Amino acid sequence: MFGSKLDILDQKWIDVVFSSRNKAYGAYELRRDNSKNTSRALIYAIVFFVLVVSMPTIIAKIKGFIPKADDKVKITDVVLLPPPPVDQTKKPPPPPPEPPKPKVDQVRFPPPVVKPDNEVKEKDPPTVKELQVADPGQKDQKGDPNADIRIDEPVGNSDIKQVVEADPNQIFTSVEQVPEFPGGLDKFGAYLGRAIRYPAVARENGTQGRVIVTFVVEKDGSLTDIKVTRGIGSGCDEEAVRVLKASPKWKPGIQNGRPVRVQYSVPISFTLASDN
Repeated sequence: MFGSKLDILDQKWIDVVFSSRNKAYGAYELRRDNSKNTSRALIYAIVFFVLVVSMPTIIAKIKGFIPKADDKVKITDVVLLPPPPVDQTKKPPPPPPEPPKPKVDQVRFPPPVVKPDNEVKEKDPPTVKELQVADPGQKDQKGDPNADIRIDEPVGNSDIKQVVEADPNQIFTSVEQVPEFPGGLDKFGAYLGRAIRYPAVARENGTQGRVIVTFVVEKDGSLTDIKVTRGIGSGCDEEAVRVLKASPKWKPGIQNGRPVRVQYSVPISFTLASDN
């Protein structure tokens, strides 16, 4: 028996070794399937080795099927036509009409300019007596008593300057009269106390603190561009934004006697009630 060839992985020997032992432990299955697992691993290793060795050849074959892009740049000559000749017979546009004469006589009253005495060539400014019967202007000219009084247009030969209003969509950060919640800060605090729903996640995590929110108070008092600049998480940031979106309209900010868009910032506190 000892002279014969022994195969300890043979099923008979495995059954003898585990005849009185727990075969469900795992070692029995490992020894029983050892030959199959070894063969499978050997096949996988051979396939993997063949793929690694043949990978450069496969890549070269694939590149052969991909057409190469044409890298040549085509240069095309563009011939620019000369501009059309200027029509010498065409008359230039007429000059703008002269502004209407003022209703009251005007005397020349130029703005003061600081110069040395030897360079002063202007005559003396009009006296108080002259200004009692005439208005200051850019030049001396007689008025037309029958002319209509027009305050929306310049008169005489003064420079015409167009008044350009400021950007109507400008957002101010400081104004003469800041925006205000209807009723003031006390009413705003009461509104937050009624409207805020403490997030469940924040309540479970014990999250407390202040959320800083910025927004723009529009000319009609509505709130837009609501953003959290400093939050505490756990759903409190989103709840602060939701409450401001549902807020009633504010009193808009006032600048130069008219409502303007104003950027505003408020802190919203989240505090858990004490159990005591």
